[in-house]
Amino acid sequence: MHIHILGICGTFMGGIAAIAKQAGHRVTGCDANVYPPMSTQLEAMGIELIAGFGEEQLALNPDVYVIGNVVKRGTPLMEAIMDRGLPYISGPQWLAENVLAGRWVLAVAGTHGKTTTTSMLAWILEDAGLAPGFLIGGIPENFGVSARLPGAPRQDPASVSPFFVIEADEYDTAFFDKRSKFVHYRPRTAILNNLEFDHADIFADLAAIETQFHHLVRTVPGAGLIVSNGREDSLERVLERGCWTPVERFGGDTGWRVGAVSDDGGFEVWLDGALQGTVRWELIGEHNRMNAIAAIAAARHAGVAVKDAIAALSRFANVKRRMEVKGVANGVTVYDDFAHHPTAIATTVAGLRAKVGRARILAVLEPRSNTMKLGTMKEALPGSLADADRVFCFGANLGWNPAEALAPLGELARSFDDLDALVAAVAAEAKPGDHVLVMSNGGFGGVHGKLLAALAG
Repeated sequence: MHIHILGICGTFMGGIAAIAKQAGHRVTGCDANVYPPMSTQLEAMGIELIAGFGEEQLALNPDVYVIGNVVKRGTPLMEAIMDRGLPYISGPQWLAENVLAGRWVLAVAGTHGKTTTTSMLAWILEDAGLAPGFLIGGIPENFGVSARLPGAPRQDPASVSPFFVIEADEYDTAFFDKRSKFVHYRPRTAILNNLEFDHADIFADLAAIETQFHHLVRTVPGAGLIVSNGREDSLERVLERGCWTPVERFGGDTGWRVGAVSDDGGFEVWLDGALQGTVRWELIGEHNRMNAIAAIAAARHAGVAVKDAIAALSRFANVKRRMEVKGVANGVTVYDDFAHHPTAIATTVAGLRAKVGRARILAVLEPRSNTMKLGTMKEALPGSLADADRVFCFGANLGWNPAEALAPLGELARSFDDLDALVAAVAAEAKPGDHVLVMSNGGFGGVHGKLLAALAG
């Protein structure tokens, strides 16, 4: 089968492309914006990428068009597909029908930490020899790819693994299907990591998102398991609306919880008052410890012993664009992180602060998510950046003034509409021993390389 993917360079649709290619289909795709790491991954697989959404792509004559949620009515190619009555389907529905059907799906949902937790869970199953398939909104260092089909388990090499781990996004499916993506996945094991207001472009308020999460809860069978963050009132409200599945909670006073934390990043794992073992790793931050115990709980439901899951996490190598060191120049370390919601920004800065102590942190921020572009959470930005020593904000193409939003930080914060001017300002401010933390959910104009070049002089 030949599938042509509209919006192929998004992490989700790029993952579908990888899986379809591995399954033996011919895959082509198009998108308006192309940037690494997804473009690099697709090109390495030999997938033809076309810039733009021109209707001349009809000449490819694929068997079906798979539509990403970046595609809107009025897009020339989409209008031509509809006018001619050609077959099209959303990415989540294509995945559900062609890959997930009949498999043991383990889905990770939540406002924050989905990518990291999904990566941890996939790695635990992989380390246990279960060879899961997965689709993740980033590239785990342990795998080097964001998606793959299930493989042959170590325990039974002649078979195919039943497990598929998926990052379960609450964003809408497509212009013709306004349900959250995750309602298509029908997981047997579901992690509800956390739930805050986000995606202000499609959700009116937190209650609207809670409704979508309850739709997900409705799809988990009675023989399944829900692993839910016990600290989140929003998730408790979701479960109180009706739950037909056993629930294990983490992060609270009962169920799964984090025990003593060592100076080197290790931490104890407790379940129902009993010590299960100690995770020994170098990942920083309470958020990563919470992600870890959720992944351990979900893996146990799939048959992985807790001690084995704990041991696997000692070999977990994190995800690209999650506090990823991009380089060091003249004693200044430059990091890349995907944080874009104020809560994630605050958590990321706090995590780096715990790692570097009193060393200076220069935060470089691009508020480019749909929610941030709308200015819905601009009042929360100063507080989320309070742990940084300096803040540099790239505010081009925003509908609000970042300088005004960051005014509570005083002279510690500066805003720029020109990327080169921002880079020059950071390079002028940075001193040996500083840590430059770049946060954006996009390519940010290749700012990491520009910063390293400017710092190197």
